[in-house]
Formats: sequence, structure tokens, C-alpha cells
Amino acid sequence: MGYMDQFQRQKHSMLPNRPRNPPILYICIGVLVVGIVFTVINVYELQKLQRNHFEGHGPLTVVEGKEESLKPVYWIYGKKIDGGYLKHVMAVFERIGFVRGDESSEWDVLWAHDYPFIKLASKLSNLKPHQKVNHLPGSGWITNKVELAKTALTHIPPAFKIPDDRERLLKHVKIYPEKMWVQKNSNHRGIKIEKITDLDLKTEGTFVQEYISNPLLIDGRKFDIGVYTIVTSINPLRLYYYNGDVLLRFCPQDYNPFNASDVKRYVVGDDYTPVWQMPSLKYYYTDLGNTFKDSLNSYLRSLGSEPEKLWQQIEDSIVEVFTAKEKLLTQSAAKYGTTRHFFEMMRFDFVVDENMNVFLMEANMSPNLSSAHFSSNKLLYEQVVFNLLSIAGVARRVHHDSLQLRSADEFNMQVSDKDIQVFADVCNSQDCRNGCELLKCKVCRSCLTLDARMHLKYAFLEQTNSVTCKRIYPPLLTHKDATSLVADSWLPDKMSSANKMMHLWFRGKCLQDRQWCS
Repeated sequence: MGYMDQFQRQKHSMLPNRPRNPPILYICIGVLVVGIVFTVINVYELQKLQRNHFEGHGPLTVVEGKEESLKPVYWIYGKKIDGGYLKHVMAVFERIGFVRGDESSEWDVLWAHDYPFIKLASKLSNLKPHQKVNHLPGSGWITNKVELAKTALTHIPPAFKIPDDRERLLKHVKIYPEKMWVQKNSNHRGIKIEKITDLDLKTEGTFVQEYISNPLLIDGRKFDIGVYTIVTSINPLRLYYYNGDVLLRFCPQDYNPFNASDVKRYVVGDDYTPVWQMPSLKYYYTDLGNTFKDSLNSYLRSLGSEPEKLWQQIEDSIVEVFTAKEKLLTQSAAKYGTTRHFFEMMRFDFVVDENMNVFLMEANMSPNLSSAHFSSNKLLYEQVVFNLLSIAGVARRVHHDSLQLRSADEFNMQVSDKDIQVFADVCNSQDCRNGCELLKCKVCRSCLTLDARMHLKYAFLEQTNSVTCKRIYPPLLTHKDATSLVADSWLPDKMSSANKMMHLWFRGKCLQDRQWCS
């Protein structure tokens, strides 16, 4: 027996006898078991709360253990993305706390300069709940030049798809022989006024469109107006436009004497003349420090015109386009389940005739945001991007390492069920207490589906994060109009039920708080 063994025996013989299972051990085990049971119950209740709150939008991911030094990630997809044409986009992302990643990153936002739903189809079909993409499935129904031009709408000049509409075009020419025509393709290249006999009426992928021959001129120059339009939801449809400014571009040469062979007199290209070089607008823009939009407004008022009518036509035209294409957009997005991942900014380009009539020329997907030609456009582009990311919920007031929500409480403090309640008296009426069949009852708490509740919450957040964007669909109402509307008769029968409910809810918010009115 070794020395250490003898020492251990002597040591134990000197210690008093202790019970093998002391009561304190049972107490500790009991407390531990009770603690585990309560923990399991709490976890279950938390998960139940999260499921109830976020059902219809995908599971809520609670982020734990990530270092606070990490930042949310944006991924840019396109050709030659380091060529400088997206530097203002990158600058805004970095100012709002993002870092640039790539396809392999755990990205939060995809900014695709090219349409992403073909080459990235598999990735975009399996998005995580918090991920966002800056394009809508099917947006080509609007941004494709041929598809837009052949849509017979109020503010789109008559157009004919070639060769399908050749005979219809020839009949139209016989009725209006004095009209001039331009032939275009989806690339918007090679535009030139031609006689009908000189047009190519056989080549596919082109269209022939009536030329607006009496354009409004400023200092002898034809111009166009670019309006930055934002879509945050397809079904129900929600549309905004950046109301802080527009892009004004003037032809590089005087319109008159008119010469159809000189396209620089009537086609606005990359070498356009900027506002600050136009004598009649320079004072308003440079000396007074106005925006492009306000400079134009001041000039038009000096002529006795009412610019408000011009902007109303522009709003009407944008809404008309989207409502005409809404069904196609909805069908294109159906394969993605929820469309809350997607948002889009397009630039709608308009021309104005001398009678102040507005005509839509095209809608641009991924419009130019490079100030390489004109450095003064930097402010406009960065404000447009910031407004877009704000209303889309990317530029947020709650900052951490991802767009993932950490808890239901984090979402509720920004918008809760109480924030979306409207029409308290109507919802307390016997009609709505007895059921949800009537439209007026569908916005009541007891009738809201989980999907509808989330749509209303995102609409609420868009309103609070709109910065200088203006909602144009559903349209803003004056408080007087909201008060005087009779029941639901003001909503068209052909309008989808989702759009009807969204219109009704915005009316309720206007009646509740005048800040929601026009």
C-alpha cells in the first residue's frame, strides 16, 4: 500500500459520517427541474407569439450570438459593377450602415441592375424572410418599350407592333395622313421621324408610334420629364413617386427650324442639355436654389399656366399603367408566394405638348443613376435612392447587424395591431359584430386575416418612412372627401378585393388622423 493510499484512508477516517443523499441535493434538483419546465413553457409561448405575428410572411428568425460589429449586407448584381455607374447607390447603402457583399454572402438586400429573375431564379425562389430585392417579378410588362407602347391608355400616343399590327397601322394612317411617326425597339436606339413609306413594317421586335409634333418648348428646346416611381406592393397595389424632384433633360439643339434628319432637335439623349444651361430656368435653379421641378413650376406659372394640372396628369398616367398591368404582375409573382421581398423604382419619362397635355414615352427599369456626365445630378440620384430604401424598409430606424428581426417586440414597437385599427364605430356596429361579409367590416380586427394584417402594417410603415415620397395609389384623400364618401360605392366594382380593402383602410386612417390626408 503506498503512502498516498494510507493518507487518503486516514483523511476519510477523521471526517464525520455524512448522509449519502443530503436533503439539500433534492431541493437543488427540484428547483432545477421546475426551472427547466418554466423555460420550456416560455420558449413555447415565445414561438407561438412569433408564429401568430409573422404568419404569412415566413418564420421570424431571432438572431443570437452575432457580434454587434457586423453590419447588414447588400449585394450588387450586374455588369461591370465597379465601373462607377452605381457609386451613388453604394454610397447610400454605406451611409445607412450596410457593407457590400457578394453572392456568397449572408446578404440582406440584392440591388440588381439587370433583371434578376432569370439567371438568379433559383436563389430568388428561396429567399429568407428578411431578404429584399429591388425588382418585381414581371416588371418587364411595364418597362419593355414594345409592351408599354402597345397598351392603349390615355397618355400613351397610339402605337402599333410590327409586323402584327401592320394593317391596322395603315388604316390609321389613311385616317390621319398628316401624322408623323417614329419607329422604336426595346433598346430605344435609332429613333428617327420617318414617312410611313420609309418605315420598316416587317422587322419583328419593333413598333411604330405617333410622334407628338407640337411639343412644349422652353428657350426653343424640346424636353422630357423623368419621374421616379416606386412600387412597394403588387397585390394589393401600392404606388409612390419621389416628390422631391424630377429629372429635366433638354435636347442639345433648338427644335426649330424643324429637320427630321437631325435627331438632336427632337430626341433627348445622353448628351442632353441640363437645366442650369437653359436661360429661362437658370435663375430659378442656380440663383434661387430651387429644384428642377420647382424651377419648371415657376417658369410655367410665369407663362400663366397651372403646373398642378401637369403633375396630376402624370400621376394619373402612372396609376393607369400599373392598374392596366396589375393582373399580369400578379400572375408573374405568383410562383414566389409572398411578394413582400420585392420592391422597384422605375423612371417614367414624359413629354408635354404646347397645350399642356402629357404623354408617356417610356418606363425605365434600372434608370441611370450616374453623375458622370453631370456631377450636379449627384444630389438628385442619392436622394432618390435614399427615399427608395427608406420606404422599402431597408433604411431603418432600428439598427443592428441584419434586417432580420430579433423579436416580435422589435416589430411591435414600430407598428402594432393597435396602429392599424380604423372605423371603431363601424367595427362596433351590429353588422360587423355579426360577421365579416360586408366590405366595411373586413378592416376590423376580428375580420382581418394574418396576411391582410401584415399588409396593413407594412402600409403603415411606408407612410411613416415615406420621407419625400408621395402615395398615388391608393390615392390620397382630402379629409373632406374622406368624410363625404358614401359607404363603399366610391370603389369600382372591377377593383380587386385586396385593393378595395387597402383603399378603405387608407380612408379610415385619413378620418382618424389628418396627417394621412392630402
